[in-house]
Amino acid sequence: MAIGFLLLDGVSVARPDKNLNRTSSPRVLKATFGDGYEQRLADGINNIQEEYSIAFNNRTKEEIDDITAFLASKNGVTSFEFTIPDSNNSGESTVKVVCEQYNQNYTYGDFYGCTAMFRRVYEP
Repeated sequence: MAIGFLLLDGVSVARPDKNLNRTSSPRVLKATFGDGYEQRLADGINNIQEEYSIAFNNRTKEEIDDITAFLASKNGVTSFEFTIPDSNNSGESTVKVVCEQYNQNYTYGDFYGCTAMFRRVYEP
């Protein structure tokens, strides 16, 4: 599959703009002692928290409406597959994400935009 995600029709792919950003934050348990000594341990099996900031700019109103309808249908709780660029894995890989925040904006004429924040979830 190409970079992006399938829309509600199960055929159309929403492809974000090329300025996709991934933020990774390891969850770490720490014990700090008075003499400056510190112990660290990974918090859980999948301790890397990842968020993806994506944008769909200068698209038709119909395309943006399809994207926001898909995101609204997930209610911020249902995960979906998102294909991302990955130079270590044949150019791309697929992860499960949820979208708890997105917005739609008017650009100009009949063109609209949408930005969204996806959070990676680890589930089967």
